[in-house]
Amino acid sequence: MTATDPALTALAQGWCALSLLHGKIEAHIERALQAGHDLSVREYSLLDVLSRQHQGPGGHLQMKQVADAVVLSQSATTRLVTRLEDRGLLTRYLCDTDRRGIYTDVTEAGLTLLTEARPTNDTALRAALDEAAEHPELAPLVRAVEGLKVPA
Repeated sequence: MTATDPALTALAQGWCALSLLHGKIEAHIERALQAGHDLSVREYSLLDVLSRQHQGPGGHLQMKQVADAVVLSQSATTRLVTRLEDRGLLTRYLCDTDRRGIYTDVTEAGLTLLTEARPTNDTALRAALDEAAEHPELAPLVRAVEGLKVPA
């Protein structure tokens, strides 16, 4: 294939459309969460991921798993956890079975904020998708997102 190969051009255009859709959605949700709850998209995502942990085997996520879930580096995730911990939304403690491991839990204040912010996130997501669906180059991607059946 050459640099002017139509297949490569179509692939690059598809990637640009996907990147544009992601950017539009994230920016829309970011504005709504910041205005309504003083939360960033990353902070909301972190609270959401950590709120789904449970007690028992495999119930708590290691920091690498958390980083992967919120799509950040481990160092950026650690900084984010520290910011939310400073706000009283998260706590950290040592793992009972492995003193090297540190767990992070959402506090009651964090769960309350997450509960309050969830409808804002959901409404902003719906609005961003509806707006994006009006653009012919993004409409197929919106339909694909809407059709995903991802387990909770």
